[in-house]
Amino acid sequence: MSFVALIDYGMGNLMSVSKALEFVGATVRIVEKPGEADGASGVVLPGVGAFGDGMERLNSAGMVPFLKKTAASGLPFLGICLGMQMLLDSSEEAPGVPGLSIFPGKVVRFPELGEKIPQIGWNSIVPDENNPFLKGIPKDSFFYFVHSYYAKPDDPSCVAARCTYMVEFAAAVGRGSVFASQFHPEKSQDCGLTILKNFVNLCAKGISEPC
Repeated sequence: MSFVALIDYGMGNLMSVSKALEFVGATVRIVEKPGEADGASGVVLPGVGAFGDGMERLNSAGMVPFLKKTAASGLPFLGICLGMQMLLDSSEEAPGVPGLSIFPGKVVRFPELGEKIPQIGWNSIVPDENNPFLKGIPKDSFFYFVHSYYAKPDDPSCVAARCTYMVEFAAAVGRGSVFASQFHPEKSQDCGLTILKNFVNLCAKGISEPC
C-alpha cells in the first residue's frame, strides 16, 4: 500500500498534519530515518521553530541528502512553514547555517514597520492559478500564518503564492513536483484541506516533473 512519508525530526506539529492528510484520504507513515520512507508516494516536511535548530536536526538524522534527492526525483514533495524556509540557501535567523538549497534564495526577517512580529493569524494570498497544488484556491483565500521570517527566492518565477504583511512576500514556492507554504494548510480549514487533497492526488498519480 502506498503511503505519504511525514518527516519527524522533532520540530513539526506531526499529529495535526497527519490527521489532516488522513482526512483527505492519505495513508501516513511518520518516519525518522530516510530508509523508513522507501516506497513512499510523497514526502511532507513540516516544521515549527528556528531555522538553525531545524537544519541541525535534519543533518543529525541523515535526512539532508534524502530530501535533496527526493526534490530532484519528481516525487511529490510538500514543505510546511519552517519546512518551506529550510528549502532555501540560508536564513538571517541562523547566519552561516546552510539550508537545503532546493530553491536558491534566503530567508529574511520582517522589517520593523509598526506591525507585530511575528505575524500570527489569518491573511489572504494571491495564488498562481497554474500551480497544481493550488488547484481550486480562489484569489484572496485566507490561510493561517505564524512566522517572523519569510522566504525571498532569487527566482520570482518559483513564487507560487504571494501575501502582504507590511511587505509583499512569498506565501508559497513551487516548481515541478515540489511545493512549500509559509502558512499552515493543516490549520487553514477548507482551503488548507484543498491544498492537502491536491498533494494527495498528485501522490496517487505518481512521479511528475522534478524540481
